[in-house]
Amino acid sequence: MVGMSSLVGRIDNFVIPFLTRWSLPALRWSLAIVFVWFGALKILGVSPVVELVAATVYWFDPDWLVPVLGVVEVLVGIGLAARWGLRLVLLVLVAQMLGTFLVFVFLPDIAFVGGNPLKLTVEGEFVVKNLVLLSAAMVVGTGVDQSATRVTLIDG
Repeated sequence: MVGMSSLVGRIDNFVIPFLTRWSLPALRWSLAIVFVWFGALKILGVSPVVELVAATVYWFDPDWLVPVLGVVEVLVGIGLAARWGLRLVLLVLVAQMLGTFLVFVFLPDIAFVGGNPLKLTVEGEFVVKNLVLLSAAMVVGTGVDQSATRVTLIDG
């Protein structure tokens, strides 16, 4: 087994520095792409979540709210990609993501099958996956340096 542990050690010596260098930029870029893409769909009026947003925050007119949310999402994505004002960008991202959980408050019948919180509908799953986006934002936030806007790790 000494040969196997030596092989694993050699692989780790390559993989771990590679992951250390590239994982944070890859995560930041992944978030940027998702936010620009989803935001653009809202701006263009072709997002599959228009009705869900309209039903969740029914006190706002979805004809202007959904495109405004789209613009915010595109700006978050651009800020992530360009590393502009990352602290503010991440704060807006977190606020927007937390807002998606209003579905569970205002539309539990749409989020859960038969009112059972363990049985998610497609809409419920769509919202729960935002926990991953929130966690990704937290990880990206660990790379914000003390001077304000630049990620400290080498970027690709």
